[in-house]
Amino acid sequence: MNTLEIDRALRKLRLSGMADVLETRLRHAHSEKLAPIDFLSILVSDELQRRQDRLFARHTKKARFRDPDRSLDTFDFDFNKKMNRALVYELATGRFIAQREDALLLGPPGTGKSHLAQAIGRAAIQQGYRVLYREAHALIEEIADATIDGTRKEYLADLATVPLLIVDDLGMRKLPHTAAEDLLELVMRRYERASTILTSNRPVDDWGKLLGDTAAVTALLDRLLHHAHVLKCGPRSWRTKLHSDLPQQEAAR
Repeated sequence: MNTLEIDRALRKLRLSGMADVLETRLRHAHSEKLAPIDFLSILVSDELQRRQDRLFARHTKKARFRDPDRSLDTFDFDFNKKMNRALVYELATGRFIAQREDALLLGPPGTGKSHLAQAIGRAAIQQGYRVLYREAHALIEEIADATIDGTRKEYLADLATVPLLIVDDLGMRKLPHTAAEDLLELVMRRYERASTILTSNRPVDDWGKLLGDTAAVTALLDRLLHHAHVLKCGPRSWRTKLHSDLPQQEAAR
């Protein structure tokens, strides 16, 4: 078989990772005088990497991150030096998911809660976990829609099976009066069965007033905090910093 025929055969076998780099790898093998086993090993590694990349891209798309490019590599821990960096990287290992624990990321707006939550979610996907991201108001709206069309039970049952559910920005928007009970039901279904990351710009002591149902919030927090890792973000805001830097940048021009 010539190179063109091998390329066609690889693609027919659905080995496009090998096919796409075949000519490059052949030139490499010739120039470096690679042994056949080494050449084959590199080709197999190319195929495995391509499949891993595709799987990661597919699962990342299904997670529906608001900012899918967020990662720990792009987070500046030096901006808020007192943030518990060790806890962030511990959460990124995914051990809390295996142990069915939860995490609360709390702090003022602009302090990196959403960035970190999505970065931890990306890390979880790389480790093979299914992840689902929802902003709090969108999640409550979806539950309300499911209630109206008669699929609430099925929708909540599906949410209960996701190994890592990220509920972002609780407190950023006003929620309907049913929000506390909806969140409580969801947390009860997931309690000690799956992991949840919840971010909020409000301290937990304010959640009763925020959601308008102190009893439901007390029950919700009782479960969330039982096996929770609490990360305090801030106090400095990235957005405030960027806004304050603009006049200085204009003056320097």
